[in-house]
Amino acid sequence: MKTICSLLFVLFTYMPMEKNAPVAKLDLKKYSGTWYSLYSIPTIFDKGSRETTTKYTLNKDGYYNVLTTYKKPGDEKVYSRNSKMFPSEDGDRGELQAQFIWPIKVDYWIIELADDYSYVVVGHPDHKFLFIMSRNQTMPKKTHDEIVARCKAKGYEVAKLTSQLHEKA
Repeated sequence: MKTICSLLFVLFTYMPMEKNAPVAKLDLKKYSGTWYSLYSIPTIFDKGSRETTTKYTLNKDGYYNVLTTYKKPGDEKVYSRNSKMFPSEDGDRGELQAQFIWPIKVDYWIIELADDYSYVVVGHPDHKFLFIMSRNQTMPKKTHDEIVARCKAKGYEVAKLTSQLHEKA
């Protein structure tokens, strides 16, 4: 029995992790529009925020103007901030860079995207943050659970995911 447990331990310890990589194909026009941030591993910019909504507008220069709106804990006022999102050089991959403060850019990888662009999962090469976003304020529990399982397999600390507490319209 001890040998079997040891073998299982070794097997599970060295099982390959799913690769954390951006999607191979991204249609910049389809990605434009409003996304509801449903769950996230927060960054310093959004720690404690709730009901976060982000609108991506593709401009003539080929990058997104981004408007993020959110509420703070215990406050019903809606706050907003502007930023920019720059696609990769080839423009087809889900490897973007966010710019919240000029000239600093942060890797912003689309690691999963529904075929119909109904939901997206945004991550970071070093697993620093994670966002599960949808075109709707809610997501079926089964879809959520499957996404979380895939993110865990990619090395994200999914126990740190927090809900953005969107209320149903």
